[in-house]
Amino acid sequence: MAEAVLFNVAASVITSSASLAGQQIGLLWGFKDELKKLGNTVSTIQAVLLDAEEQQAHNHAVKDWLGKLKDAMYEANDLLDDYSTELLRRQMMTRDKKAKRVHIFFSKLNQLAYGFKMGHRIKAVRERLDEIAANRIKFSFIELRTMAQFEHRKREDTHSFVRGKEVIGREDDMKAVKELLLDSDVQENVSIIPIIGIGGLGKTTLAQYVHNDEEVKKHFELRLWVCVSDPFDVKTIVAKLIESATKKRPESLEMDLLQSQLRAKIDGKRYLLVLDDVWNENRGTWLDLEKLLSGGLKGSKVLITTRSKRVAEITCTLPSYLLGGLSESNSWDLFKRMAFKDGEEPKNPKLVEIGREIIKKCAQVPLAIRSIGSLLFFKNSEPDWLYFKDNKLYKITQQDNSVFPILKLSYDHLPSQLKQCFAFCSLFPKDHEIEVDVLIQLWTAHGFIHWSDKTKCLEDVGREYFMDLLWRSFFQDIQRDEYGDIERCKMHDLIHDLAQLVAGDECIISNPDAKNIVERTRHVAFYSLNLLRDTPTPLLKAHKMRTLFLPIPGPFFFGQVLQGNKSAYDTLISSFKCLRALNLSSSNIKKVPNSIGKLKHLRFLDLSRNPNIKLLPNSITKLQNLQTLRLEHCVWLEELPEDITNLINLRHLVLYGCDNLTYMPHGLEKLTALQTLTQYTLGKKGSCVPKRKGGLADLESLDELRGELHIIGLKHLRSSPLEAKAAILERKQYLLTLRLEFDDQDSDRAIENDEQLLQNLQPHLNLKELNIEGYAGVRLPGWVSSLSNLVSISISNCKWCQHIPPLDRFPFLKSLWLDNLRALEYISNDANDVSSSSLETLHILWCYELRISLSSLFQHHTSLKDLRIVDCRELISNEDEEGTQWVGPTTLRLLSIEDVPNLVSLPRELRHVTTLQELEIRNCPALKSLPEWIGDLTSLQKLQIGNCPNLISLPEGMRRLTSLCVLRIVECPRLEKRCERGTGEDWPKIAHVSDFWSY
Repeated sequence: MAEAVLFNVAASVITSSASLAGQQIGLLWGFKDELKKLGNTVSTIQAVLLDAEEQQAHNHAVKDWLGKLKDAMYEANDLLDDYSTELLRRQMMTRDKKAKRVHIFFSKLNQLAYGFKMGHRIKAVRERLDEIAANRIKFSFIELRTMAQFEHRKREDTHSFVRGKEVIGREDDMKAVKELLLDSDVQENVSIIPIIGIGGLGKTTLAQYVHNDEEVKKHFELRLWVCVSDPFDVKTIVAKLIESATKKRPESLEMDLLQSQLRAKIDGKRYLLVLDDVWNENRGTWLDLEKLLSGGLKGSKVLITTRSKRVAEITCTLPSYLLGGLSESNSWDLFKRMAFKDGEEPKNPKLVEIGREIIKKCAQVPLAIRSIGSLLFFKNSEPDWLYFKDNKLYKITQQDNSVFPILKLSYDHLPSQLKQCFAFCSLFPKDHEIEVDVLIQLWTAHGFIHWSDKTKCLEDVGREYFMDLLWRSFFQDIQRDEYGDIERCKMHDLIHDLAQLVAGDECIISNPDAKNIVERTRHVAFYSLNLLRDTPTPLLKAHKMRTLFLPIPGPFFFGQVLQGNKSAYDTLISSFKCLRALNLSSSNIKKVPNSIGKLKHLRFLDLSRNPNIKLLPNSITKLQNLQTLRLEHCVWLEELPEDITNLINLRHLVLYGCDNLTYMPHGLEKLTALQTLTQYTLGKKGSCVPKRKGGLADLESLDELRGELHIIGLKHLRSSPLEAKAAILERKQYLLTLRLEFDDQDSDRAIENDEQLLQNLQPHLNLKELNIEGYAGVRLPGWVSSLSNLVSISISNCKWCQHIPPLDRFPFLKSLWLDNLRALEYISNDANDVSSSSLETLHILWCYELRISLSSLFQHHTSLKDLRIVDCRELISNEDEEGTQWVGPTTLRLLSIEDVPNLVSLPRELRHVTTLQELEIRNCPALKSLPEWIGDLTSLQKLQIGNCPNLISLPEGMRRLTSLCVLRIVECPRLEKRCERGTGEDWPKIAHVSDFWSY
């Protein structure tokens, strides 16, 4: 990481010194020339840095030289950051025009004193760097004047394109493991099957495939997944098991309660548990866990993935499955997909020959093949491939036969800026879900993002960096949002090991005692519950630290909180004044210390998930370099500091879940760099807005806002609806989601004013999601129909709203929620174009006057996956005329019908929906029978029937529902009696259902 960090720190120093030297301010008196000299010195050193990095691997003296240089370069960077911060502070004071203070502050004596002090510091740093630069001559470094020259020597230009990666060559392995899982001819109730293989073979991927296989799903009543990694802590594993089974974190970590909860979930059931990435070789510890797992029904299986044969020996009750490498043909198929455009074999036979020789060196390991293939995608000439095979690849495979050096080779060929971005990821624990936006904000805070194209924002460039690393297989397991953008990802264990290797002591996940921290450590993450109770002394050695995580929210804490005390926070903050990023999320902090204002270099501050914070100290407004302030789920936060408008570099103000926030401070229009403002509160429910608080006019100049904007308390503008026009939302082209929250009122005045108010809140046509809540108007404004790019619409608690726009106006609409629209009479559609419907999720809840038939919904929305209808009293289930056949949605997974008094039968279109997995019918008194054709729903896994008193029997077709594993019958007295276990008349029809109960 030395070269990557040094080159970029050097670039920052050169840019800063040139920029600051050009400032025509009295503060420069006395050291303008020193700034220019410093820039020249660093430029001289920078020219040889990249060659020095290549030599350090085999020259200890060069490595030592780079270490000393790094320390000095960091010091120069901090010094110039001090200076630029001071300039910014003085500009802010001038802007505030506090005459007496400004006069004293900018007095000639004050300027001279500051100039003398700063000039002395810059000279000292420059002389230290001059001495280091002089020593470079004895190493005979090659001078590379620009980064572009070095990158051209290493690789061709990159791009951010990402292709889907398919798993290849594991069909036989999947079949073999499935047979082991489905085999019921076993002696033990719970059998343990280890999958053994070296890192990168795809053990986890294989386990994921069999875990999600449809046949496996039907065979097991319960499926659980836990990533174990290291250390092997039984209590933590049990807590994760409970979370996997219930989708909720346990409220208590008392072991007696945990094991009781676990046994309640798994005892008496045939379950499948995957324990991924097990390293524990202590048989006693394993037996402690095994006892808790032993209550499963016969045929239960525990599938373990591990690299250790010793782990397999102490755990297995069935023979281990040894996962081998890919075959030669499968290796070539995977390589082609990664190395060649569109995965097509090149016409040049020589390239094919070289490629086949290269994959032989990859030891048949998929991760290595992906890594090398991605690297060679950027080299399309025969000489490039030959040089790579005969020099780079040959040298490392002669030294070490493992796959790890091959992965290291992929790192070596990364552009310099991507190297430091990747190495920084070593701060996240293994198997952690990395939030991509947060990662990019952290990269930005440390200056890792090179911003040469001013037409792009920093965040867009950062996402290109991320996509480039993803393309090169440094990230995996991506999760996308509803717009297709990547939200989260993970790193493979081997890739994480690589990140830790290249980061060295620069980035450390610290032990509780902090003994692995050294003076040169710059980035530290703690995952210890004891840190804030007793700050370890070794931590204080790293006084130049730039990142401190305490801790990242994640599943490994399971609801525990850090009982930190005020003095501990003060100690931490006052000890690390060079911090650029500080994460105090989930730390249970009650009051943020005033000393936070001393962190003048801070760019990233995360205080999220601290419910006890009510107010922020005003000293936080001194952090004028701050770019990101994350406060999501600080549920008792009442106000933001008035002077938050001093944070003129703020780019991200994240306020999700700050439900108690009363008002926004006045003057946010000054924060023109804002990219993220998730919540804007005009006033709390039932309160009045003070005159000095912020109004929608403060949004006028914030045209760079992107992502989501949630405006709360629009009721406060009912008396002056024209004020809404001042926000000029129509100009905010990067906003994707707009949530508008009124407060429902019954008065005629409210109805009229809300219609004017909403008309004045017209957003840009690029909007993807629109949510309107508590609107008192009768009709929606015409601009709603013009938002043709909408993907999601939610209209809730708008009880006077009678009409919504025709859905054919929204060709990309995937989700529609209509909740508590008591006056809504109809949903308009273009019946002539039913096949183009893109709607996947439709929820119609408490729309009492809505007249529509289930058949009509099925006919017009053929792409539905999730349909929920609750308390729609005018909904009808008319039977079509004989001979009329409509094709229902072919993708429906869930159908829920509740409180529909007119439901006589299920719509006939449902018969052809063989994709349906879950059916819920509740509080439908007119329903007398289920159709015989229900047996055609071959994918149905869960059926719930509640409070349908006239439903007295089940059809014979129930016998054909072989996938049905969960059946609930509630408050249906006569039907319950016919379904009594073993004795009821209908019991033979449902005896095959493994999870059945009624009451």
